[in-house]
Amino acid sequence: MGCQSTLIETLEPDVKIVSLAIISPGRPDILLPIPENGKPKGLWFTLKEGSRYRLKFTFQVSNNIVSGLKYSNTVWKTGVKVDSTKEMIGTFSPQQEPYTHEMPEETTPSGIFARGSYSARSKFVDDDNKCYLEINYTFDIRKDWSSTS
Repeated sequence: MGCQSTLIETLEPDVKIVSLAIISPGRPDILLPIPENGKPKGLWFTLKEGSRYRLKFTFQVSNNIVSGLKYSNTVWKTGVKVDSTKEMIGTFSPQQEPYTHEMPEETTPSGIFARGSYSARSKFVDDDNKCYLEINYTFDIRKDWSSTS
């Protein structure tokens, strides 16, 4: 019995990001498909300048406790770093039901210089620097919401 429980305790935690969504007041949620290889094809989403939004993600934890799960996001425009976010999500036990976490609300920049294409990298890592998901993507900030979303 002792051997078996030791074996179970040494299982690496597994965190699977189930879904990502952008929530903006008075608009339908923008659900973002999670790409298998971490690189969405083309433009991942479009935001309206000067709009309030928050990122919501759902994730599952299995095998073991994940300690100090963190989300980081870095944004560049024409090769210049314009924003960097780091958020501690917390420590979670394995369970069948997915966990949901909402980031603090942010407002997209506005004005002619804020509009255009951005490139970004989002990562989910734990205290041991184990990376569970890294996504490199592009998004646009435009004068208005995209009519397709």
